[in-house]
Order: sequence, then C-alpha cells, then structure tokens
Amino acid sequence: MLGYVTAKEVAEKWELSTRRIRILCSEGRIEGAEKVGRDWLIPEDAKKPADARITTGAYINWRKGGVKE
Repeated sequence: MLGYVTAKEVAEKWELSTRRIRILCSEGRIEGAEKVGRDWLIPEDAKKPADARITTGAYINWRKGGVKE
C-alpha cells in the first residue's frame, strides 16, 4: 500500500525493536496504524510516541495503590 511502511522499517527508523513497535501499535499509541493479517502497516509520516515511563524517579507501588518516593 502506498503511504505505509512495515513495523520492521519503522523499528529501524526509530531505533526500537520490531516487537516494541508491534506493542505500540496494538496499544493504539501509533496514529493510523492498521493490522493486515498478522502484520502492521504504519503511515510513513507517523510520529514516534512519547516515552510513557516514569521519569520523576517516583516509584508507583501498585500493590498498595499509592506512590512511594
């Protein structure tokens, strides 16, 4: 399809693993990504999603439902 690239091509471009790209697609974090069979097609102009990991240094204690600093 014109205007789309594979997960492998995006992984090389964004310097991430192919598996990570597939996870981002399945979570809906890459705009316009479509699943065709077992493969993901991603728009050529898609933007790399922001890193959602905690950067404040605060540890979330999910067992107690709070934040431990």
